[in-house]
Amino acid sequence: MTSPTALIVDDEDNLRAYLRTQLARRWPELVVVAEAANGESALAAWRELQPDFVFLDVQMPGISGMEVAERIAGSVHIVFVTAYDQYAIEAFDQAAVDYLLKPVSDERLMKTIARLKDKKKGDARTAASADLKQLLNALRHPGESNTYLHWIKASRQGQINLIAIDDIDYFKSADKYTTVVTRQGEWLIRTSLKKLETELDPDKFWRIHRGTIVRVEAIEAFKRGFSGKAMVKLYNHEQPLPVSRAHEAVFRAD
Repeated sequence: MTSPTALIVDDEDNLRAYLRTQLARRWPELVVVAEAANGESALAAWRELQPDFVFLDVQMPGISGMEVAERIAGSVHIVFVTAYDQYAIEAFDQAAVDYLLKPVSDERLMKTIARLKDKKKGDARTAASADLKQLLNALRHPGESNTYLHWIKASRQGQINLIAIDDIDYFKSADKYTTVVTRQGEWLIRTSLKKLETELDPDKFWRIHRGTIVRVEAIEAFKRGFSGKAMVKLYNHEQPLPVSRAHEAVFRAD
């Protein structure tokens, strides 16, 4: 019987070293056939070596882990390695996809190894294909589920990020894109505000302008300027946002 093989993909040198060391210690039968620091190298190694398992970082410069997963889905069992919070992790759980949450703990790694050991090579690939397709479909079509968005996929400087919806303060339209604004910075998505409005929980997000949707809990105050124009002040943001007359009703007391 041939030994199971694995490819480790992560742009953090220390994480790759940790996984290689711990896998050798906890699962000595597993052969790590290669490591890759980016998506392009990962695809090249996968094509050449055809490993049984891939430990795949979700967030990498250039070709993201999700893009790599889309290309190799159905041919290998993937263990996603991610730093995302509870909302993104919920999506991984619902898709029954194996994942490790950064910083990776020994206890969590042991549980993942135990699950992988229980999977026969053929069964693992078949199951992985179905589970992964479910997850990737959720990424591509988040609004088709019966629940509102919990997280979104956004880009910045060529890098794809998953952002928890409760971390977003507001959305604003920007040419052909929509800007996602959090207290940590800004990202871009191609989804229009009109479509977003149907995918967001209306109790948590309000349209305040034809070009702006705001998370309700991010609002510090509603006020009028000297000119009489309505605006909202957000926590953690100095610049107030204008409220159009057509959308002032959400701020009126019943």
